[in-house]
Amino acid sequence: MAIDTRINQSKLPKHVAVIMDGNGRWAKQRGKLRTFGHGKGVKAVRETVETAAEMGIEYLTLYAFSTENWNRPKFEVNALMTLLVKTINKETKTLTENNIRLNAIGDLQSLPSSCLKELNEAIEKTKGNTRMTLTLALSYSSKWEMTEAIKAIAKNVKSGKLDVEAINESTIDEHLCTLGIPDPELLIRTSGEHRISNFLLWQIAYAELYFTDKLWPDFEKIDFEAAIIDYQGRERRFGKISEQVSA
Repeated sequence: MAIDTRINQSKLPKHVAVIMDGNGRWAKQRGKLRTFGHGKGVKAVRETVETAAEMGIEYLTLYAFSTENWNRPKFEVNALMTLLVKTINKETKTLTENNIRLNAIGDLQSLPSSCLKELNEAIEKTKGNTRMTLTLALSYSSKWEMTEAIKAIAKNVKSGKLDVEAINESTIDEHLCTLGIPDPELLIRTSGEHRISNFLLWQIAYAELYFTDKLWPDFEKIDFEAAIIDYQGRERRFGKISEQVSA
């Protein structure tokens, strides 16, 4: 798979996060049920994963299902869970062949037992892979994640294991789902919406944001490449001024 020659391999983001949005609207535009769009979105997932791995991205995180998504119609939720099980079962072999490790973050215990079983088996089968880590955010939201982190830190303070004055940013990092994973440098959102939707709020503090009007089922290799090219054209200052960055 040839990668766009405009991409500078020495300036790749180590971690790219994606809010996959627009499946329902894509299906509605075609007079289909929303679940039809979710099914078609699997192709975009596959192409994005393959492109990121081929390009040399080390970490790719996909927002697959939020805690708020449980409030959708039961039929759609059930269809999504069934699709997730089938997709994980089907793609595990491909992940291994491409040396990609599967990971998951979120309130995983809230997933149906059949889904959790397939997920854990795939994570176990791919744990030795080293080319790229693919993380699925499932039953995830930043507010849930931060609430759980605060509870854990509070328990440690109460038990005397942690002094309240010793709490710093690293303490919070250590209690998040993404422990051991670098913060995303680039966040992509499809479908034309300009929202973060409760996704990795702590971790994307200094991420570059890239929004595209493409609905997720239409998102292709060239679209992912376009996001990387746009990212590489930006100056990342982290609170400094341009002259300091240049120096």
